[in-house]
Amino acid sequence: MGRLIVENLVVDDPAAAQVVQRRAEAGEDPVRLVTDAIEIGARVLEREQAGAGVEVLRADMEKASREVEQRLGATSEQVVTELRTRLEEAFGPDSGHVTRVLHRHFGAESTTAVQHQVRAAVAELLADSREKLFKQFSSAEDSNPLASFQKHAVAAIRQSSDQQHAHLREMNGRIEQLQLEIQKLQLEREKALDVAAEHNRSTAKGRPYEEAVFEAIDALAGGHGDDCDAVGDLQGVGGRKGDVLVGVDGCSGPPRARIVFEAKNSQTARNKALAELDNAMAQRDADYAVWVVPSADKLPARTQELREINGDKLFVVYDPEEGPLALRMAYTLARARVLMARGGSDGLDPAALRAEVERAVLALEEGRRIRQQLTHATNGIDAARDILDGMERRVKGHLTEIDALVAVAGGDDGGA
Repeated sequence: MGRLIVENLVVDDPAAAQVVQRRAEAGEDPVRLVTDAIEIGARVLEREQAGAGVEVLRADMEKASREVEQRLGATSEQVVTELRTRLEEAFGPDSGHVTRVLHRHFGAESTTAVQHQVRAAVAELLADSREKLFKQFSSAEDSNPLASFQKHAVAAIRQSSDQQHAHLREMNGRIEQLQLEIQKLQLEREKALDVAAEHNRSTAKGRPYEEAVFEAIDALAGGHGDDCDAVGDLQGVGGRKGDVLVGVDGCSGPPRARIVFEAKNSQTARNKALAELDNAMAQRDADYAVWVVPSADKLPARTQELREINGDKLFVVYDPEEGPLALRMAYTLARARVLMARGGSDGLDPAALRAEVERAVLALEEGRRIRQQLTHATNGIDAARDILDGMERRVKGHLTEIDALVAVAGGDDGGA
């Protein structure tokens, strides 16, 4: 009926008893566990019996295959021997039937060999093909497939040649224009070099600064009714010393006195400067001489600005960019001195004049110190602004790096 009933069965196996005990303690049904063990064991025994049958079958098969292999070995050896004999008879290198036939039809010494016949046929065919192709491709008729291409190619080459000639003619015209422009530029350059050389020569003589001094003195002289002349290029009595000559009250009649100004754009020794001023007064018939320089570092050594020497000579600094204030003071002092010397300044107190000049000099020095301080302050502000700009650029760079790091971190979090 497909059922197995076992009564009073005792299995003397500690491992089996331990498995059943452990499963029973875990809450499983021991009856069901024993039933599964019997079923599984029955199936294992059945498979082992089947494996034994397979081993027996494998042994029988190996035995049969060894017998078949022996028989096939003997048979194949006979077949190989027979086949080798037949092949030797048919394809032997000396006496084979196929070798003799091939030697007769394809041998090099045979005049009727196939390769010679093929070579002759191919040569004839190639000669005929070359002749036909030459006639076809050299013809200008429509039968020539290259005729249209040749026409278009010739037309394109002719068009390209015409365009190239046109471009060459245009380029030649442009080259001629460029040559003319280069000649003009060379002429202009030569003129500019001549002008620059002349300017350098005039600068070496102090001519531009001399002109600036004349313009400033002429403006001051006009306000006093004095006559002013640039005499640097005019011959005086025995020489050309002196650059600007002022005739006091010269606009209303003969000048009551003369003041000569010597403009210098370089530093000169004190004794030489005094000698030049003396010569300038002698050559220009002047009563007073003023030495004008553009900056304090160009004053002669051991001289002070607006400090009279021998009562008829004066040194002053005039910078066209700073204005004519110091030059105006020198002009006023020199004019007062010559008027006092000519007796045309009744009631003028020399001590008061000297005091006012001293106060004016102090005020001028104070103004220059203030200007220097303003210059230093401006430079300091510019430097501070540059430092601030640099700091802003560095901060912006750091912020950019921070944004990049944050962006990379945000990308990593998003990927996670």
